[in-house]
Amino acid sequence: MYTATSFNLTKPLCDVTMPAKAFAWRPLDRAAGDLEGQLYRGFRDRILDGTLPAGDRLPSSRDLAVALGVARSTVVQAYERLKADGYLLAQAGSATRVAAIGAGPPPLLLKPAAGVSEPVRQPAPSRLFEPGVPDLADFPHAGWARYLGARARSLRIHDLGYGEADGLPELREAILEHVAKTRGVLARPEQVMIVPSTRAAINLLIRVLMRPGDPTGGVAWMEEPGYPTAQALLREGGARIVPVPCDEAGIDVAKAAGPPPRLIYVTPSHQYPTGVTMSLQRRLALLDAAQAHGAVVIEDDYDSEFQYGSRPIAALQGIDRNGLVAYLGTFSKIFAPGVRVAYAIVPVRLLEAFSVALQLQGAVVPIHIQAALADFMRDGRLRGYIRKMKALYAARMAASVAALEQHCGDALQIAAGAGGLQLATWFRDPHVDDRAVAESLKANGFAMQPMARFHLGRVRPGLVFGIARVAPATVQTHVAALAGILRRSRPSV
Repeated sequence: MYTATSFNLTKPLCDVTMPAKAFAWRPLDRAAGDLEGQLYRGFRDRILDGTLPAGDRLPSSRDLAVALGVARSTVVQAYERLKADGYLLAQAGSATRVAAIGAGPPPLLLKPAAGVSEPVRQPAPSRLFEPGVPDLADFPHAGWARYLGARARSLRIHDLGYGEADGLPELREAILEHVAKTRGVLARPEQVMIVPSTRAAINLLIRVLMRPGDPTGGVAWMEEPGYPTAQALLREGGARIVPVPCDEAGIDVAKAAGPPPRLIYVTPSHQYPTGVTMSLQRRLALLDAAQAHGAVVIEDDYDSEFQYGSRPIAALQGIDRNGLVAYLGTFSKIFAPGVRVAYAIVPVRLLEAFSVALQLQGAVVPIHIQAALADFMRDGRLRGYIRKMKALYAARMAASVAALEQHCGDALQIAAGAGGLQLATWFRDPHVDDRAVAESLKANGFAMQPMARFHLGRVRPGLVFGIARVAPATVQTHVAALAGILRRSRPSV
């Protein structure tokens, strides 16, 4: 008789003959919970590595539940997930069998997007080139709905209490595993705090760190140009903002002209809005300055998954050895804004204060969304979706840069477009009023942002384009129209 926690699928199981190729089933870890997910991943991995070849029969859900000592519903739900993702085939009255994965569209886990062929899609007519907005046309709605539904139906009693205010442990672990592999982040799971948005994370850190009534505790250094929302949150928190200039190597703390900071806000991997990557020398100088002044660095890593032609740049947090960096990430750009999940990886010395502030603010993500996202990540679906969208966005960025250089190169200097969902451009005429130009373009259906919006001091005029929702097949038409509007509205441009 089989034990309740392990079995060998080569032996008969309640009169069901199993595949001829032997492998030992990993024991179910009951303490870890999510037995359904463990079953799903166990079968999925064996199907992918060929241990369970196409056509092999699986035991009935009843027999497998008896053998493992689990509820039949646990096995049924695991099988349903495997069927929905294309790993299993089942017909009424027939045994459940392993699918021939190569015979149809594979799950995202198996195959990243090849090429950039896509149907022509028109964005909303009044929002052309809007920055900061991902394309949701290819969002895996059905798959995500299955994950949400499965978790909403199977939440455990302790999942529904007040015990997870800092975030569901499974999601914190999944996030840390992801950023450790892709971004070089070094932390422990308890340092990962789940919040509804990057804005919420920035706001909480301001509350924890800033001391507006203290002349030495209310100063924040910030990139110039920089993220307007971070500027607004700092002002609302009573901070005195000192703009620090950025160039092609990122923020230059040697040029900071002001009192020492309590907080430094940066976007080192893909500076917002210019798109430059902070050099290693500048990163080390930034950490040295933070250490010397006793400041905390907020590293906002909002879309660094999308680097075109190179691997994502390692995070600043990964080279910090003194607990100076609070690392922020979000699923808004890489997955969907409506999911409303972001995270802060907080230095150990700030954990207690951040947790208290988080609970006081009630900035909590619904538990079933956290649980579903943890499953989605652990099953490899997020990695597959990122691969697919990265290929599409790379093509759109390249097409946008080429079209702008062709039609607007006499008026605009265009950034390289090496990553991200936005593209910075600057007017060659430094006297252009970019706010007025942006208003004129808005009346014609364009949604670019003026570079003036990102500056606290002297402005280098330009426009920030969003590239996520303009397909290569249509970008030439849109940019040609844009060039015509620029010539008509400002003959001097």
